[in-house]
Amino acid sequence: MCTCHSEVYAKRRRAFLDAVAQRGEDAVCLFPSAPVFTRNNDVEHEYRQDSDLFYLTGWSEPQSVLVMEVGKERKNTMFVRPRDAGREVWDGPRWGVDGAKAHFGANDAFTYDKLAEELPKLFANKKRLYYRLGVNRAMDDKVLEAVDRTRARAKLGLTWPTEIIDPGTIVHEMRLFKGADDLVAMQRAADITAEAHIRAMARAKAGMHEFEVEALLLETFRKHGSERPAYGSIVGSGANATILHYRQNDKKMAAGELLLIDAGCEYDYFASDVTRTFPIGGKFSKEQQAIYELVLAAQEAGIEKTRKGSTLEQIHAVCVEVITRGLVSLGLLQGEVEQLIKDEAYKPFYMHKTSHWLGMDVHDVGNYHVGGKARDLEPGMVLTVEPGIYIGRDYDKVPAEWRGIGVRIEDDILVTDGAPKNLTQAIPKTVAEVQQACAA
Repeated sequence: MCTCHSEVYAKRRRAFLDAVAQRGEDAVCLFPSAPVFTRNNDVEHEYRQDSDLFYLTGWSEPQSVLVMEVGKERKNTMFVRPRDAGREVWDGPRWGVDGAKAHFGANDAFTYDKLAEELPKLFANKKRLYYRLGVNRAMDDKVLEAVDRTRARAKLGLTWPTEIIDPGTIVHEMRLFKGADDLVAMQRAADITAEAHIRAMARAKAGMHEFEVEALLLETFRKHGSERPAYGSIVGSGANATILHYRQNDKKMAAGELLLIDAGCEYDYFASDVTRTFPIGGKFSKEQQAIYELVLAAQEAGIEKTRKGSTLEQIHAVCVEVITRGLVSLGLLQGEVEQLIKDEAYKPFYMHKTSHWLGMDVHDVGNYHVGGKARDLEPGMVLTVEPGIYIGRDYDKVPAEWRGIGVRIEDDILVTDGAPKNLTQAIPKTVAEVQQACAA
């Protein structure tokens, strides 16, 4: 589905081309579709469009290319699969050339097999080519061959692109700042994800397998209109909660264990990314609750720091300080807090960073540093805040009752001109809220 009107994509293209024009006219910009990947034999992996191409067009079909020209005039040309009644019986309807022009902002359109023939014409007399090399080798070959063929026509008085620039320097900066339409989709993704986590808290019981909870999440995502998960769901119970990227999801859950769920859906190509941790059976043990409340305190401090002018490094530093101080209070670390932080003594418990950009990709695009310094947060940015504590079951530097406890709490936070906005605040998070949700 697509919640954005075609004018939204047109506005994005204009903004992109305006930025290109500011760097000098006579440029051509090329955005290919994501490649199709074979799973085995004639079976393909589920297809998902390249985020940049979708951001600029709303086009979701493979074997497609958008070419935008900037000069005395601006022109959008698309190369797409042709209509094919036989293939459409097998694979579903295609927009074709006419659909690209009528609905997706193309001034001109060709079938994909014309790409090699037409690209040199589109490259002619352009000084710069905006294209991302090194992502799709097959497309790289086509593009570089077209540049060579354009150069070969120099005797006719034509010029060719002598500079290839990554368009991500522009479009990824655009994607970093979410507009109103982007936030509608992100809030919907967050709301669906909230429903899934709340259902999981109520339904997860001892004796179930982790994959049964994963299935519940996927059912909820699809039932409420999500196209797909934003990433592979992590459903880890017991000591599996201490494995950061645990993916097997095949253990039988036992009463008294914690269950860590890191799962989010994608809606209209925008992602959510949420983690909650809760007790199987509905009640935390003393040690579990102590770790949980410490992580929650760190997360709340991190969210409060997620304001205009702060940096992701500052958010992380706040969470590290809260966690380190708490580990000392619990007797799991010994020493002066400042020195422990300097020595990174917390890292056996908290080994990852606190935040990443969130948008069309779950680990979204956008530079984290500008001018050699950590980037200041600005309104319109969306990021995660996700501290955690993970005590491996074989970590013998702490008493046995603490081992095998893993807790992470993660929300999706919008930077505003004022207080941070938690897009996923509807999901229970305090100890009382979580235990109540588990008992529902």
